[in-house]
Amino acid sequence: MTATVPSRIQPQVEFRSGTQQSERRQQSDHSQRSHQNASQSTRHNFGYSHSAGNRIAVLWFPDWPVQAALLEETRRGISPESPAIALASNHRITACCDKARAQGVRRGMKLRAAQALCPSMVVRDADPQRDGRLFSSIVEELDDVSASLEVLRPGMVALNLTAATRFYGSEQVALERFIDAAAHEGIDATAGAADELSTAIIAARHRVLGAVVQPGDSVAFLYQQPLSVLLAEPALGCQKDTVETLAGLGISTLGELTELPTTAISTRFGSAGLHCHRIASAQQQRKVAPGAVELDLSASITPEAPITRVDEAAFIARMLADQVHRQLATQGLNCVRIKIAAETDDGTMISKIWRTTTALTEHATAERVRWQLDGWLSSGGAGAIVELSLIPLETQIPTNTGSIIEADTAVAEETTATVVSRLQSMLGFDAVQQPHAVGGRGVADRVRFLPYGQAAENIREPGRRSAEWIGAIPSPLPTRLGGGLDHPASRVRLVDKHGNPIFVTAEALLSADPVGMSWGKKKFQVLGWSVPWPVDTGWWESEISDESQRLARMQLVGKNAGDQHPKAWLLVWQHRAWRIEAMY
Repeated sequence: MTATVPSRIQPQVEFRSGTQQSERRQQSDHSQRSHQNASQSTRHNFGYSHSAGNRIAVLWFPDWPVQAALLEETRRGISPESPAIALASNHRITACCDKARAQGVRRGMKLRAAQALCPSMVVRDADPQRDGRLFSSIVEELDDVSASLEVLRPGMVALNLTAATRFYGSEQVALERFIDAAAHEGIDATAGAADELSTAIIAARHRVLGAVVQPGDSVAFLYQQPLSVLLAEPALGCQKDTVETLAGLGISTLGELTELPTTAISTRFGSAGLHCHRIASAQQQRKVAPGAVELDLSASITPEAPITRVDEAAFIARMLADQVHRQLATQGLNCVRIKIAAETDDGTMISKIWRTTTALTEHATAERVRWQLDGWLSSGGAGAIVELSLIPLETQIPTNTGSIIEADTAVAEETTATVVSRLQSMLGFDAVQQPHAVGGRGVADRVRFLPYGQAAENIREPGRRSAEWIGAIPSPLPTRLGGGLDHPASRVRLVDKHGNPIFVTAEALLSADPVGMSWGKKKFQVLGWSVPWPVDTGWWESEISDESQRLARMQLVGKNAGDQHPKAWLLVWQHRAWRIEAMY
Protein backbone atom coordinates (compact mmCIF):
# COMPACT_ATOMS: atom_id res chain seq x y z
CA MET A 1 0.00 0.00 0.00
CA THR A 2 1.32 3.40 -0.93
CA ALA A 3 -1.17 5.41 1.12
CA THR A 4 -0.02 6.51 4.55
CA VAL A 5 -1.85 8.08 7.42
CA PRO A 6 -0.30 10.31 10.07
CA SER A 7 -0.77 8.84 13.49
CA ARG A 8 -1.62 12.28 14.85
CA ILE A 9 -4.53 14.44 13.75
CA GLN A 10 -2.98 17.75 14.74
CA PRO A 11 -3.24 19.23 11.21
CA GLN A 12 -6.97 18.48 11.14
CA VAL A 13 -9.33 21.44 10.74
CA GLU A 14 -10.94 22.52 14.00
CA PHE A 15 -14.14 24.49 13.49
CA ARG A 16 -15.42 26.94 16.11
CA SER A 17 -18.19 29.49 15.71
CA GLY A 18 -17.69 33.20 16.28
CA THR A 19 -19.72 33.08 19.51
CA GLN A 20 -17.49 30.53 21.17
CA GLN A 21 -14.33 32.29 20.09
CA SER A 22 -15.56 35.58 21.53
CA GLU A 23 -16.08 33.89 24.87
CA ARG A 24 -12.64 32.30 24.72
CA ARG A 25 -10.98 35.65 23.92
CA GLN A 26 -12.31 36.96 27.21
CA GLN A 27 -10.71 34.02 29.00
CA SER A 28 -7.13 34.29 27.71
CA ASP A 29 -4.96 36.09 25.19
CA HIS A 30 -3.51 32.77 24.07
CA SER A 31 -6.96 31.51 23.09
CA GLN A 32 -7.51 34.74 21.16
CA ARG A 33 -4.37 34.21 19.07
CA SER A 34 -4.93 30.49 18.46
CA HIS A 35 -8.41 30.95 17.05
CA GLN A 36 -8.13 34.32 15.31
CA ASN A 37 -8.36 32.94 11.77
CA ALA A 38 -11.43 30.86 12.52
CA SER A 39 -13.13 33.90 14.05
CA GLN A 40 -12.57 35.92 10.90
CA SER A 41 -13.88 33.16 8.64
CA THR A 42 -17.12 32.75 10.63
CA ARG A 43 -19.06 36.00 10.63
CA HIS A 44 -22.53 34.67 11.45
CA ASN A 45 -23.90 34.22 14.95
CA PHE A 46 -26.74 31.76 14.57
CA GLY A 47 -27.61 31.56 18.25
CA TYR A 48 -27.50 27.76 18.08
CA SER A 49 -26.88 25.92 21.31
CA HIS A 50 -26.45 22.22 21.76
CA SER A 51 -25.51 20.01 24.62
CA ALA A 52 -22.09 18.47 24.32
CA GLY A 53 -23.46 15.25 25.81
CA ASN A 54 -23.82 13.36 22.54
CA ARG A 55 -20.70 13.72 20.46
CA ILE A 56 -20.20 11.51 17.42
CA ALA A 57 -17.07 10.69 15.45
CA VAL A 58 -17.08 9.35 11.91
CA LEU A 59 -14.15 7.72 10.16
CA TRP A 60 -14.18 7.90 6.38
CA PHE A 61 -11.95 5.65 4.28
CA PRO A 62 -11.66 7.49 0.93
CA ASP A 63 -12.08 5.34 -2.17
CA TRP A 64 -12.51 2.28 0.01
CA PRO A 65 -13.16 -0.16 -2.88
CA VAL A 66 -9.75 0.82 -4.30
CA GLN A 67 -8.09 0.52 -0.89
CA ALA A 68 -9.73 -2.88 -0.40
CA ALA A 69 -8.40 -4.13 -3.74
CA LEU A 70 -4.88 -2.94 -2.87
CA LEU A 71 -5.12 -4.40 0.63
CA GLU A 72 -6.09 -7.79 -0.77
CA GLU A 73 -3.13 -7.75 -3.15
CA THR A 74 -0.79 -6.62 -0.38
CA ARG A 75 -1.86 -9.52 1.82
CA ARG A 76 -1.13 -11.85 -1.08
CA GLY A 77 2.33 -10.34 -1.49
CA ILE A 78 1.51 -8.65 -4.81
CA SER A 79 3.07 -5.23 -5.39
CA PRO A 80 1.00 -2.57 -7.18
CA GLU A 81 1.80 -2.46 -10.90
CA SER A 82 1.05 1.25 -11.15
CA PRO A 83 0.39 4.12 -8.74
CA ALA A 84 -2.90 4.72 -10.59
CA ILE A 85 -5.64 2.15 -10.06
CA ALA A 86 -9.36 2.02 -10.79
CA LEU A 87 -12.18 -0.47 -10.41
CA ALA A 88 -14.67 -1.21 -13.17
CA SER A 89 -17.95 -3.04 -13.62
CA ASN A 90 -19.86 -3.48 -16.88
CA HIS A 91 -17.14 -1.52 -18.69
CA ARG A 92 -17.60 1.57 -16.51
CA ILE A 93 -15.45 3.02 -13.74
CA THR A 94 -16.93 2.50 -10.27
CA ALA A 95 -14.04 3.84 -8.17
CA CYS A 96 -10.55 5.25 -8.71
CA CYS A 97 -7.61 6.56 -6.69
CA ASP A 98 -6.41 10.16 -6.44
CA LYS A 99 -3.70 9.70 -9.07
CA ALA A 100 -6.19 8.44 -11.63
CA ARG A 101 -8.60 11.20 -10.66
CA ALA A 102 -5.88 13.78 -11.24
CA GLN A 103 -5.67 12.55 -14.85
CA GLY A 104 -9.39 13.18 -15.36
CA VAL A 105 -10.77 9.73 -14.53
CA ARG A 106 -14.21 9.86 -12.90
CA ARG A 107 -16.77 7.39 -11.61
CA GLY A 108 -19.32 6.39 -14.22
CA MET A 109 -16.89 7.03 -17.08
CA LYS A 110 -16.59 4.42 -19.80
CA LEU A 111 -13.57 2.22 -19.30
CA ARG A 112 -12.02 2.97 -22.69
CA ALA A 113 -12.34 6.72 -22.17
CA ALA A 114 -10.69 6.41 -18.75
CA GLN A 115 -7.82 4.34 -20.14
CA ALA A 116 -7.28 6.94 -22.85
CA LEU A 117 -6.90 9.63 -20.19
CA CYS A 118 -4.61 7.51 -18.01
CA PRO A 119 -2.91 4.77 -20.07
CA SER A 120 -0.79 3.55 -17.15
CA MET A 121 -3.84 3.00 -14.94
CA VAL A 122 -4.34 -0.53 -13.60
CA VAL A 123 -7.95 -1.70 -13.76
CA ARG A 124 -9.39 -4.28 -11.38
CA ASP A 125 -12.89 -5.77 -11.22
CA ALA A 126 -15.25 -4.20 -8.70
CA ASP A 127 -16.16 -6.64 -5.92
CA PRO A 128 -18.66 -5.52 -3.24
CA GLN A 129 -18.10 -8.79 -1.37
CA ARG A 130 -14.40 -7.99 -1.05
CA ASP A 131 -15.23 -4.46 0.14
CA GLY A 132 -17.44 -5.74 2.93
CA ARG A 133 -15.19 -8.64 3.92
CA LEU A 134 -11.99 -6.60 4.23
CA PHE A 135 -13.71 -3.70 5.93
CA SER A 136 -14.84 -6.04 8.69
CA SER A 137 -11.19 -6.72 9.50
CA ILE A 138 -10.56 -2.97 9.83
CA VAL A 139 -13.57 -2.66 12.11
CA GLU A 140 -12.13 -5.36 14.35
CA GLU A 141 -9.15 -3.08 15.00
CA LEU A 142 -11.50 -0.22 15.91
CA ASP A 143 -13.36 -2.46 18.34
CA ASP A 144 -10.27 -2.42 20.53
CA VAL A 145 -10.45 1.37 21.00
CA SER A 146 -14.21 2.05 20.97
CA ALA A 147 -16.99 0.32 22.86
CA SER A 148 -19.81 1.81 20.72
CA LEU A 149 -19.30 1.45 17.00
CA GLU A 150 -21.60 1.22 13.99
CA VAL A 151 -20.78 0.43 10.38
CA LEU A 152 -22.62 2.85 8.10
CA ARG A 153 -21.33 1.18 4.95
CA PRO A 154 -18.09 -0.47 3.84
CA GLY A 155 -15.75 2.51 4.02
CA MET A 156 -17.44 4.53 6.76
CA VAL A 157 -17.97 3.91 10.46
CA ALA A 158 -19.52 5.93 13.29
CA LEU A 159 -18.22 5.90 16.88
CA ASN A 160 -19.51 7.21 20.18
CA LEU A 161 -17.06 10.03 20.83
CA THR A 162 -18.59 11.00 24.18
CA ALA A 163 -17.92 7.60 25.72
CA ALA A 164 -14.42 7.47 24.24
CA THR A 165 -13.66 10.97 25.55
CA ARG A 166 -14.58 9.93 29.07
CA PHE A 167 -12.27 6.95 28.80
CA TYR A 168 -9.27 8.65 27.13
CA GLY A 169 -9.60 12.04 28.80
CA SER A 170 -10.15 14.29 25.76
CA GLU A 171 -11.63 14.28 22.28
CA GLN A 172 -8.21 14.92 20.80
CA VAL A 173 -6.73 11.78 22.33
CA ALA A 174 -9.81 9.72 21.45
CA LEU A 175 -9.68 10.78 17.80
CA GLU A 176 -5.96 10.02 17.71
CA ARG A 177 -6.67 6.50 18.96
CA PHE A 178 -9.35 6.04 16.31
CA ILE A 179 -7.04 7.19 13.52
CA ASP A 180 -4.17 5.02 14.79
CA ALA A 181 -6.42 1.95 14.85
CA ALA A 182 -7.77 2.73 11.38
CA ALA A 183 -4.25 3.07 9.97
CA HIS A 184 -3.92 -0.72 10.17
CA GLU A 185 -1.75 -1.94 7.27
CA GLY A 186 -1.39 1.57 5.86
CA ILE A 187 -5.09 2.20 5.29
CA ASP A 188 -5.97 5.83 4.52
CA ALA A 189 -8.67 7.40 6.71
CA THR A 190 -9.94 10.80 7.84
CA ALA A 191 -11.96 11.69 10.92
CA GLY A 192 -14.81 14.07 11.59
CA ALA A 193 -16.58 14.92 14.83
CA ALA A 194 -19.80 16.79 15.58
CA ASP A 195 -22.95 16.77 17.69
CA GLU A 196 -25.02 14.96 15.05
CA LEU A 197 -24.33 11.91 12.94
CA SER A 198 -25.06 13.64 9.63
CA THR A 199 -22.86 16.62 10.51
CA ALA A 200 -20.04 14.29 11.55
CA ILE A 201 -20.30 12.51 8.19
CA ILE A 202 -19.94 15.81 6.34
CA ALA A 203 -17.10 16.85 8.66
CA ALA A 204 -15.21 13.61 7.97
CA ARG A 205 -15.25 14.39 4.25
CA HIS A 206 -14.35 18.07 4.76
CA ARG A 207 -11.32 19.07 2.72
CA VAL A 208 -8.37 16.67 3.04
CA LEU A 209 -8.07 15.81 6.72
CA GLY A 210 -11.62 16.17 7.95
CA ALA A 211 -12.92 18.61 10.56
CA VAL A 212 -13.77 18.66 14.26
CA VAL A 213 -16.92 20.73 14.73
CA GLN A 214 -17.03 22.03 18.29
CA PRO A 215 -20.18 21.56 20.42
CA GLY A 216 -22.92 23.95 19.34
CA ASP A 217 -21.22 24.94 16.08
CA SER A 218 -22.95 22.52 13.72
CA VAL A 219 -25.29 25.06 12.10
CA ALA A 220 -22.45 27.54 11.54
CA PHE A 221 -20.29 24.81 10.03
CA LEU A 222 -23.03 23.50 7.76
CA TYR A 223 -24.08 27.00 6.67
CA GLN A 224 -20.92 27.33 4.58
CA GLN A 225 -21.06 23.88 2.97
CA PRO A 226 -22.06 23.55 -0.69
CA LEU A 227 -25.34 21.82 -1.47
CA SER A 228 -23.41 19.15 -3.36
CA VAL A 229 -22.16 17.60 -0.10
CA LEU A 230 -25.59 15.99 0.28
CA LEU A 231 -24.87 13.81 -2.75
CA ALA A 232 -21.18 13.23 -2.06
CA GLU A 233 -21.87 10.61 0.62
CA PRO A 234 -24.43 7.79 0.14
CA ALA A 235 -24.69 7.32 3.92
CA LEU A 236 -26.55 10.64 4.16
CA GLY A 237 -29.43 9.09 2.24
CA CYS A 238 -30.36 12.15 0.17
CA GLN A 239 -32.24 11.66 -3.09
CA LYS A 240 -30.36 12.82 -6.16
CA ASP A 241 -33.45 14.18 -7.92
CA THR A 242 -34.39 16.30 -4.92
CA VAL A 243 -30.93 17.82 -4.50
CA GLU A 244 -30.61 18.51 -8.22
CA THR A 245 -34.00 20.23 -8.25
CA LEU A 246 -32.96 22.41 -5.31
CA ALA A 247 -29.77 23.32 -7.15
CA GLY A 248 -31.82 24.18 -10.23
CA LEU A 249 -33.86 26.59 -8.12
CA GLY A 250 -30.69 28.50 -7.21
CA ILE A 251 -29.88 26.89 -3.85
CA SER A 252 -26.10 26.55 -3.73
CA THR A 253 -25.29 26.10 -0.01
CA LEU A 254 -26.81 24.35 2.97
CA GLY A 255 -27.21 27.75 4.59
CA GLU A 256 -29.48 28.90 1.78
CA LEU A 257 -31.47 25.69 2.17
CA THR A 258 -32.05 26.32 5.89
CA GLU A 259 -33.47 29.78 5.10
CA LEU A 260 -36.36 28.21 3.20
CA PRO A 261 -39.53 27.67 5.30
CA THR A 262 -40.03 24.10 6.44
CA THR A 263 -43.64 24.19 5.24
CA ALA A 264 -42.55 25.14 1.73
CA ILE A 265 -39.97 22.34 1.67
CA SER A 266 -42.51 19.79 2.87
CA THR A 267 -45.16 20.90 0.38
CA ARG A 268 -42.85 20.92 -2.62
CA PHE A 269 -40.42 18.08 -1.90
CA GLY A 270 -42.14 15.89 0.71
CA SER A 271 -40.16 13.67 3.06
CA ALA A 272 -37.10 13.69 0.76
CA GLY A 273 -36.86 17.48 0.97
CA LEU A 274 -37.43 17.51 4.72
CA HIS A 275 -34.62 15.00 5.13
CA CYS A 276 -32.20 17.35 3.33
CA HIS A 277 -33.49 20.32 5.33
CA ARG A 278 -32.98 18.52 8.65
CA ILE A 279 -29.39 17.67 7.72
CA ALA A 280 -28.68 21.28 6.73
CA SER A 281 -30.27 22.53 9.97
CA ALA A 282 -28.35 20.05 12.17
CA GLN A 283 -31.62 18.64 13.48
CA GLN A 284 -30.72 14.99 13.25
CA GLN A 285 -30.29 13.86 16.83
CA ARG A 286 -29.83 10.11 16.44
CA LYS A 287 -27.12 8.77 18.71
CA VAL A 288 -24.55 6.11 17.99
CA ALA A 289 -25.74 2.86 19.52
CA PRO A 290 -28.98 4.08 21.18
CA GLY A 291 -31.14 1.72 23.19
CA ALA A 292 -32.57 -1.34 21.50
CA VAL A 293 -36.22 -1.60 20.49
CA GLU A 294 -38.61 -2.96 23.09
CA LEU A 295 -40.13 -5.57 20.77
CA ASP A 296 -38.21 -8.80 20.41
CA LEU A 297 -37.81 -9.05 16.65
CA SER A 298 -34.61 -11.07 16.72
CA ALA A 299 -34.00 -14.36 14.97
CA SER A 300 -31.42 -17.02 15.83
CA ILE A 301 -30.26 -20.25 14.31
CA THR A 302 -28.10 -23.07 15.62
CA PRO A 303 -26.82 -25.11 12.67
CA GLU A 304 -26.43 -28.86 12.96
CA ALA A 305 -22.74 -28.51 12.14
CA PRO A 306 -20.58 -25.43 12.91
CA ILE A 307 -20.36 -22.91 10.07
CA THR A 308 -16.87 -22.92 8.59
CA ARG A 309 -17.41 -22.03 4.93
CA VAL A 310 -18.59 -18.83 3.27
CA ASP A 311 -21.17 -20.61 1.07
CA GLU A 312 -22.78 -22.08 4.19
CA ALA A 313 -22.79 -18.61 5.73
CA ALA A 314 -24.56 -17.16 2.68
CA PHE A 315 -27.35 -19.75 2.93
CA ILE A 316 -27.80 -19.14 6.67
CA ALA A 317 -27.80 -15.37 6.05
CA ARG A 318 -30.76 -15.63 3.68
CA MET A 319 -32.72 -17.78 6.13
CA LEU A 320 -32.18 -15.41 9.05
CA ALA A 321 -32.92 -12.31 6.96
CA ASP A 322 -36.21 -13.88 5.86
CA GLN A 323 -37.21 -14.61 9.47
CA VAL A 324 -36.37 -11.12 10.71
CA HIS A 325 -38.20 -9.33 7.91
CA ARG A 326 -41.28 -11.49 8.35
CA GLN A 327 -41.40 -10.43 12.01
CA LEU A 328 -40.85 -6.79 11.05
CA ALA A 329 -43.65 -7.03 8.51
CA THR A 330 -46.12 -8.34 11.10
CA GLN A 331 -45.41 -5.24 13.21
CA GLY A 332 -45.49 -2.85 10.23
CA LEU A 333 -41.93 -1.67 10.86
CA ASN A 334 -38.74 -1.04 8.93
CA CYS A 335 -35.26 -1.68 10.35
CA VAL A 336 -32.44 0.84 9.99
CA ARG A 337 -29.96 -0.59 12.51
CA ILE A 338 -29.28 -4.27 13.04
CA LYS A 339 -26.87 -6.28 15.18
CA ILE A 340 -25.19 -9.41 13.86
CA ALA A 341 -24.10 -11.65 16.75
CA ALA A 342 -22.37 -15.01 16.66
CA GLU A 343 -20.99 -17.59 19.08
CA THR A 344 -17.91 -19.57 18.11
CA ASP A 345 -17.08 -23.16 18.99
CA ASP A 346 -14.83 -22.03 21.83
CA GLY A 347 -17.63 -20.03 23.48
CA THR A 348 -16.48 -16.60 22.27
CA MET A 349 -19.25 -14.08 21.55
CA ILE A 350 -18.65 -11.70 18.63
CA SER A 351 -21.00 -9.06 17.23
CA LYS A 352 -21.18 -6.12 14.87
CA ILE A 353 -23.76 -3.38 14.31
CA TRP A 354 -24.76 -2.12 10.87
CA ARG A 355 -26.75 1.06 10.28
CA THR A 356 -28.36 2.41 7.12
CA THR A 357 -30.14 5.66 6.28
CA THR A 358 -32.88 3.85 4.36
CA ALA A 359 -34.92 0.87 5.46
CA LEU A 360 -33.09 -2.43 5.19
CA THR A 361 -34.58 -4.81 2.67
CA GLU A 362 -34.38 -8.56 3.07
CA HIS A 363 -31.69 -8.71 0.38
CA ALA A 364 -29.68 -5.88 1.98
CA THR A 365 -29.84 -7.57 5.38
CA ALA A 366 -28.70 -10.91 3.99
CA GLU A 367 -25.90 -9.16 2.13
CA ARG A 368 -24.57 -7.51 5.30
CA VAL A 369 -24.76 -10.76 7.23
CA ARG A 370 -22.83 -12.50 4.45
CA TRP A 371 -20.18 -9.75 4.44
CA GLN A 372 -19.77 -9.99 8.19
CA LEU A 373 -19.59 -13.78 8.30
CA ASP A 374 -17.18 -13.77 5.39
CA GLY A 375 -14.94 -11.40 7.32
CA TRP A 376 -15.09 -13.44 10.50
CA LEU A 377 -14.47 -16.76 8.76
CA SER A 378 -11.79 -15.48 6.39
CA SER A 379 -9.78 -13.81 9.13
CA GLY A 380 -9.23 -17.17 10.78
CA GLY A 381 -9.40 -15.74 14.29
CA ALA A 382 -13.08 -16.25 15.01
CA GLY A 383 -13.25 -20.03 14.65
CA ALA A 384 -16.28 -22.05 13.58
CA ILE A 385 -19.66 -20.44 14.27
CA VAL A 386 -22.11 -22.54 16.28
CA GLU A 387 -24.91 -19.98 16.69
CA LEU A 388 -25.92 -16.89 14.73
CA SER A 389 -28.43 -14.18 15.64
CA LEU A 390 -29.90 -11.09 13.98
CA ILE A 391 -31.20 -8.44 16.36
CA PRO A 392 -32.99 -5.32 15.04
CA LEU A 393 -31.82 -2.47 17.28
CA GLU A 394 -33.62 0.47 15.71
CA THR A 395 -36.89 0.40 13.83
CA GLN A 396 -39.18 3.02 12.37
CA ILE A 397 -42.67 3.28 10.96
CA PRO A 398 -42.56 3.48 7.15
CA THR A 399 -43.10 7.02 5.90
CA ASN A 400 -45.48 7.94 3.12
CA THR A 401 -43.31 8.60 0.10
CA GLY A 402 -46.18 9.12 -2.32
CA SER A 403 -46.84 7.05 -5.40
CA ILE A 404 -44.10 4.62 -6.32
CA ILE A 405 -45.26 4.57 -9.93
CA GLU A 406 -43.27 7.64 -10.87
CA ALA A 407 -40.60 8.55 -13.36
CA ASP A 408 -38.09 5.86 -14.20
CA THR A 409 -35.49 6.89 -11.66
CA ALA A 410 -33.14 4.98 -9.40
CA VAL A 411 -34.99 6.38 -6.36
CA ALA A 412 -38.35 5.13 -7.66
CA GLU A 413 -36.84 1.71 -8.36
CA GLU A 414 -35.33 1.54 -4.87
CA THR A 415 -38.64 2.56 -3.29
CA THR A 416 -40.49 -0.02 -5.36
CA ALA A 417 -38.01 -2.72 -4.38
CA THR A 418 -38.46 -1.86 -0.69
CA VAL A 419 -42.26 -2.03 -0.89
CA VAL A 420 -42.23 -5.24 -2.89
CA SER A 421 -39.75 -6.84 -0.48
CA ARG A 422 -42.11 -6.15 2.44
CA LEU A 423 -45.07 -7.57 0.51
CA GLN A 424 -43.12 -10.71 -0.35
CA SER A 425 -42.08 -11.17 3.26
CA MET A 426 -45.76 -11.00 4.30
CA LEU A 427 -47.44 -12.87 1.45
CA GLY A 428 -44.70 -15.06 0.02
CA PHE A 429 -42.11 -14.78 -2.72
CA ASP A 430 -44.59 -15.62 -5.50
CA ALA A 431 -47.21 -13.12 -4.35
CA VAL A 432 -45.79 -10.18 -6.32
CA GLN A 433 -45.42 -10.79 -10.03
CA GLN A 434 -43.38 -8.78 -12.53
CA PRO A 435 -44.15 -8.77 -16.29
CA HIS A 436 -41.41 -9.61 -18.80
CA ALA A 437 -41.64 -9.14 -22.57
CA VAL A 438 -41.27 -12.43 -24.45
CA GLY A 439 -41.82 -13.69 -27.95
CA GLY A 440 -45.24 -14.94 -29.04
CA ARG A 441 -48.15 -14.56 -31.44
CA GLY A 442 -50.97 -13.28 -29.28
CA VAL A 443 -51.07 -10.29 -26.94
CA ALA A 444 -51.14 -12.35 -23.76
CA ASP A 445 -48.53 -14.73 -25.18
CA ARG A 446 -45.98 -11.90 -25.35
CA VAL A 447 -46.02 -11.23 -21.61
CA ARG A 448 -44.59 -13.64 -19.03
CA PHE A 449 -45.14 -13.03 -15.31
CA LEU A 450 -42.43 -14.09 -12.87
CA PRO A 451 -41.97 -13.43 -9.13
CA TYR A 452 -40.51 -9.96 -8.61
CA GLY A 453 -36.74 -10.11 -8.44
CA GLN A 454 -36.42 -13.50 -10.15
CA ALA A 455 -34.09 -13.46 -13.14
CA ALA A 456 -35.89 -13.87 -16.46
CA GLU A 457 -33.78 -16.79 -17.66
CA ASN A 458 -34.51 -18.98 -20.67
CA ILE A 459 -37.21 -16.60 -21.90
CA ARG A 460 -37.29 -15.95 -25.61
CA GLU A 461 -36.61 -12.29 -26.24
CA PRO A 462 -39.12 -10.26 -28.27
CA GLY A 463 -36.37 -9.10 -30.61
CA ARG A 464 -35.92 -12.52 -32.24
CA ARG A 465 -36.68 -12.96 -35.93
CA SER A 466 -40.37 -12.50 -36.73
CA ALA A 467 -40.24 -15.62 -38.90
CA GLU A 468 -40.17 -17.66 -35.71
CA TRP A 469 -43.65 -16.35 -34.89
CA ILE A 470 -45.70 -16.79 -38.03
CA GLY A 471 -49.03 -15.07 -37.52
CA ALA A 472 -47.79 -12.75 -34.76
CA ILE A 473 -49.67 -9.50 -34.17
CA PRO A 474 -48.03 -6.67 -36.12
CA SER A 475 -46.92 -3.47 -34.42
CA PRO A 476 -48.14 -1.30 -32.84
CA LEU A 477 -49.44 -3.66 -30.19
CA PRO A 478 -52.74 -3.06 -28.37
CA THR A 479 -52.58 -1.13 -25.12
CA ARG A 480 -55.40 -2.83 -23.20
CA LEU A 481 -56.33 -6.46 -22.81
CA GLY A 482 -59.92 -7.52 -22.51
CA GLY A 483 -61.32 -9.94 -19.98
CA GLY A 484 -60.16 -12.93 -22.00
CA LEU A 485 -61.60 -14.86 -24.91
CA ASP A 486 -63.79 -16.90 -22.57
CA HIS A 487 -65.28 -13.82 -20.92
CA PRO A 488 -68.96 -13.32 -21.92
CA ALA A 489 -68.46 -9.57 -22.40
CA SER A 490 -65.78 -10.12 -25.04
CA ARG A 491 -68.22 -11.45 -27.65
CA VAL A 492 -69.14 -9.15 -30.54
CA ARG A 493 -71.11 -9.52 -33.78
CA LEU A 494 -69.99 -8.38 -37.23
CA VAL A 495 -72.56 -7.88 -40.01
CA ASP A 496 -72.47 -6.97 -43.68
CA LYS A 497 -74.61 -4.39 -45.49
CA HIS A 498 -77.53 -6.81 -45.54
CA GLY A 499 -77.34 -7.48 -41.80
CA ASN A 500 -75.98 -10.98 -42.23
CA PRO A 501 -73.31 -12.20 -39.79
CA ILE A 502 -69.76 -12.31 -41.10
CA PHE A 503 -67.54 -15.33 -40.63
CA VAL A 504 -64.09 -16.54 -41.72
CA THR A 505 -64.07 -19.01 -44.57
CA ALA A 506 -61.87 -22.05 -44.95
CA GLU A 507 -59.57 -19.92 -47.09
CA ALA A 508 -59.05 -17.51 -44.16
CA LEU A 509 -61.09 -14.76 -45.86
CA LEU A 510 -64.10 -12.79 -44.67
CA SER A 511 -67.42 -13.95 -46.00
CA ALA A 512 -68.31 -10.31 -46.80
CA ASP A 513 -67.18 -6.77 -46.14
CA PRO A 514 -68.09 -5.71 -42.57
CA VAL A 515 -70.29 -2.65 -42.20
CA GLY A 516 -71.31 -2.73 -38.55
CA MET A 517 -70.27 -4.23 -35.22
CA SER A 518 -72.45 -4.71 -32.19
CA TRP A 519 -70.90 -5.06 -28.74
CA GLY A 520 -73.56 -5.54 -26.16
CA LYS A 521 -75.99 -2.64 -26.55
CA LYS A 522 -73.47 -0.49 -28.44
CA LYS A 523 -73.46 -0.25 -32.23
CA PHE A 524 -70.37 0.75 -34.20
CA GLN A 525 -69.96 1.72 -37.82
CA VAL A 526 -66.98 -0.09 -39.30
CA LEU A 527 -64.50 2.37 -40.82
CA GLY A 528 -61.70 -0.02 -41.72
CA TRP A 529 -60.35 -3.49 -41.19
CA SER A 530 -57.40 -5.71 -41.97
CA VAL A 531 -57.33 -9.00 -43.78
CA PRO A 532 -57.78 -11.86 -41.28
CA TRP A 533 -54.66 -13.89 -40.65
CA PRO A 534 -54.51 -17.40 -39.23
CA VAL A 535 -52.41 -18.20 -36.22
CA ASP A 536 -51.10 -21.47 -37.70
CA THR A 537 -50.82 -22.17 -41.42
CA GLY A 538 -53.09 -24.86 -42.76
CA TRP A 539 -55.62 -24.80 -39.91
CA TRP A 540 -58.42 -23.79 -42.27
CA GLU A 541 -58.16 -26.91 -44.44
CA SER A 542 -61.38 -28.90 -44.41
CA GLU A 543 -59.63 -32.08 -43.27
CA ILE A 544 -58.96 -30.50 -39.86
CA SER A 545 -61.87 -31.22 -37.57
CA ASP A 546 -60.47 -29.90 -34.28
CA GLU A 547 -62.38 -26.63 -33.77
CA SER A 548 -59.96 -25.48 -31.05
CA GLN A 549 -57.26 -25.10 -33.71
CA ARG A 550 -59.35 -22.74 -35.85
CA LEU A 551 -58.12 -19.29 -34.89
CA ALA A 552 -57.78 -16.09 -36.89
CA ARG A 553 -57.18 -12.49 -35.91
CA MET A 554 -58.24 -9.24 -37.49
CA GLN A 555 -57.78 -5.54 -36.72
CA LEU A 556 -60.86 -3.38 -37.00
CA VAL A 557 -61.64 0.34 -36.62
CA GLY A 558 -65.13 1.63 -35.82
CA LYS A 559 -67.01 4.58 -34.42
CA ASN A 560 -70.07 4.89 -32.25
CA ALA A 561 -72.55 7.63 -33.02
CA GLY A 562 -71.97 9.20 -29.61
CA ASP A 563 -68.16 9.05 -29.71
CA GLN A 564 -65.97 11.91 -30.89
CA HIS A 565 -63.08 9.70 -32.00
CA PRO A 566 -63.02 6.24 -33.60
CA LYS A 567 -61.77 3.18 -31.73
CA ALA A 568 -59.69 0.18 -32.76
CA TRP A 569 -59.84 -3.43 -31.63
CA LEU A 570 -58.05 -6.71 -32.14
CA LEU A 571 -60.70 -9.32 -32.95
CA VAL A 572 -60.38 -13.10 -32.79
CA TRP A 573 -62.46 -15.60 -34.76
CA GLN A 574 -62.66 -18.83 -32.75
CA HIS A 575 -65.35 -21.43 -32.16
CA ARG A 576 -67.34 -19.78 -34.97
CA ALA A 577 -67.68 -16.51 -33.05
CA TRP A 578 -66.01 -13.08 -32.94
CA ARG A 579 -64.52 -11.87 -29.71
CA ILE A 580 -62.49 -8.81 -28.65
CA GLU A 581 -59.02 -9.85 -27.51
CA ALA A 582 -57.57 -6.37 -26.96
CA MET A 583 -58.12 -2.67 -27.60
CA TYR A 584 -55.80 -0.08 -29.13
